[in-house]
Amino acid sequence: MSAEYILFGVITGFAMITFCVSFYNFLTAPIPGKNLKNAIPGKELPFISILIPARNEAENIAACVNSCLQQEHTDIELIVLDDHSEDDTSSIVTELATKDSRVKLVRGAALPEGWLGKNWACHQLSLAAKGDYLLFVDADVILRSDAVGIALASVKELNLSMFSVFPTQILNNIGSALVIPVMNWLLLNFLPLRQVYQSKSPSLVAANGQFILMTRKSYEETGGHSSVRSRVVEDMELARLVKRSGQKMMTALGGDVIKCKMYSNLTSSIKGFTKNFYPGFEISAITFVMMTTFFIFVYLLPFFLVIFNPIWLFPILLIIISRIFIGILGKAKLSIEIFAHPIQMIIMYFTGWRSLYFTKTGIIEWKGRTL
Repeated sequence: MSAEYILFGVITGFAMITFCVSFYNFLTAPIPGKNLKNAIPGKELPFISILIPARNEAENIAACVNSCLQQEHTDIELIVLDDHSEDDTSSIVTELATKDSRVKLVRGAALPEGWLGKNWACHQLSLAAKGDYLLFVDADVILRSDAVGIALASVKELNLSMFSVFPTQILNNIGSALVIPVMNWLLLNFLPLRQVYQSKSPSLVAANGQFILMTRKSYEETGGHSSVRSRVVEDMELARLVKRSGQKMMTALGGDVIKCKMYSNLTSSIKGFTKNFYPGFEISAITFVMMTTFFIFVYLLPFFLVIFNPIWLFPILLIIISRIFIGILGKAKLSIEIFAHPIQMIIMYFTGWRSLYFTKTGIIEWKGRTL
């Protein structure tokens, strides 16, 4: 048997496995408004603290706060922590607070040694909160009016301690459209999302700090953000703490219910991806390099080899259909999912090396701070 056919067998076999994972996610991934329980009816509903850490979020904060205030679940308080913003974030929230007494602005204290900025902000928010449930929401997230109700219903119905959501990303320029879908691809091509809930293993987790709902009891028992004070990918660490304590969690996709405008251009998208890519896997540098290189062999090489041999059309077809499944789940533009796939793989590989380098040298910068 020739070397080419051995390579074909390896690549096709792995592409088939991840095709099955993406198809499984297409059929079963938890999605609010689709296959998760609707909001709980009734008058005796728990008090929820919606907690928003904000640093230089003048462009997004008003839309986020207003979407939270328009929730059908009205028994809420909404606390925004201004984390030493250098723009109009604080004044915008102050104005919103004059219109709705449920809004409160907290000024962030100085960052202590050993803490990362967002973790410190979320910890301060938890201390100010009075709710039975703590909902951490990033300032660039937009909630449909039933989002909080559906999340709470899921927590109660499934006896969850933590419910996290990967919001549907709003992609309004080619730069973000080339980078952000790669994050969804890494999630849904390799991780059967339903198993995050069904499996008890702490290694089988996924979480997104853009939307995390926790019971106060679980948050305090696991130590909350204080336990992950120095971790860049704090959301994943919180999820691991929940599972290690024997509690249940679920991670869902945003669907039409929870959306986010994460990054506005190519540069900010790559910077954001750089911050989380390598740290998120919690593996050694050598393993990370081997993994990302293997991804290039499986998911990029066939697009070049097909020029010389049409047998490579089969793994390409598996890869493209998987991208379509994932694109539909993430409500992405399918034309980009299909035709920009090779470019996105190159971006992924470049960003992976960038993430590894900056993480190891300790010079990752985010929102004007070195992490």
